Amino acid sequence: MTTKSLETTLETDELNQLEQWVKAHGTPQQVVLRSLIGLEAASGRSDLSIASELDMNRHSVRLWRQRIAQEGIGTVWAIASGRGRKARYGSRKRDKIIRATLQDRPAGQTHWSCRTMAAAQGVSKNTISRLWQLHNLKPHLHKTFKLSRDPKFIEKMTDVVGLYLNPPQKAVVICVDEKSQIQALDRTQPGLPLKKGRCGTYTHDYKRNGTTTLFAALNMLDGKVIGQCQNRHRHQEWLKFMRRLDREFPAELVLHVIMDNYGTHKTPVVKKWLEKHPRFVCHFIPTSSSWLNMVERWFRELTDKAIRLGAFVSVPDLEKSIDEYLAAWNENPRPFIWTATVGEIVKKLARAREKLEAIKPGCTQPRQRKTKLSTIV
Repeated sequence: MTTKSLETTLETDELNQLEQWVKAHGTPQQVVLRSLIGLEAASGRSDLSIASELDMNRHSVRLWRQRIAQEGIGTVWAIASGRGRKARYGSRKRDKIIRATLQDRPAGQTHWSCRTMAAAQGVSKNTISRLWQLHNLKPHLHKTFKLSRDPKFIEKMTDVVGLYLNPPQKAVVICVDEKSQIQALDRTQPGLPLKKGRCGTYTHDYKRNGTTTLFAALNMLDGKVIGQCQNRHRHQEWLKFMRRLDREFPAELVLHVIMDNYGTHKTPVVKKWLEKHPRFVCHFIPTSSSWLNMVERWFRELTDKAIRLGAFVSVPDLEKSIDEYLAAWNENPRPFIWTATVGEIVKKLARAREKLEAIKPGCTQPRQRKTKLSTIV
């Protein structure tokens, strides 16, 4: 006797959610199978064909097809009472471990590891590992940060973010900076190449073969980068690069240049040159706010993909590698898109300042310029 398959109708967002659960790396296998049943059933396939494809019992397919149709897609995560692994430790013990992770430190150490926490709490390291994963705790990881104490932070940040979100007409917004002291490092012994089952290797020690400085300008419109390596990073080299930018862009375009507060950008010679070239409109980011200069994001790409794992026998060898990466990037440039608004940034920084001030009052207040007292003779 043939049983007619139950008709299953799902909305588009429900289908998308089932597909996400199927593709997600951490989804339990039983949930994946149930989600596949829901997807195939919604496409109109019969119980028998679904069971054959998923190598399951036809009655199990019909059961989950019926439950999904009646109870919704959330039922695929249901665990029958009495099934599954029983918790060895109660909620009180788990809360104690979480509090210790967040509030305490092991004697003589800066942070907990699975083994040290397991020894302190009298549980296995696997228990600690699972609990930390569940609560997304990673005591061994730390991120660096720096809150600007520039008195004009809001004014400067608003100016720069405004250029990113609403660039002016008949003008070009470029982010300019120098990446100084790029070292030409060569390994003391040749590394082993990548092969199946083994990553590539290189020696931990190295030999220094000199340094170079890369001056770079990122065009925010199309993502192209103008770069130039020079031996030093004085105001003379900075002016040389600015003159190149003057030649690279059409004379009728205004150039809005976003840069940091490095001393070579503000010397009298540079200021005099800028006065003679009024189409250069300078926008200085706040102090300790390099994250506002998008060329820094491109510098990270350069470091990760062309410098970090490289071996360079000389400075010209290093500069050749940088020039090759520049050429490859500009063949298929990818502009970086700024999305954060001024309001979002201000709220985030306000939360950070509030927490830091609670720990050390005054540590985020704007710096006051020290005035030199003239000696009265």
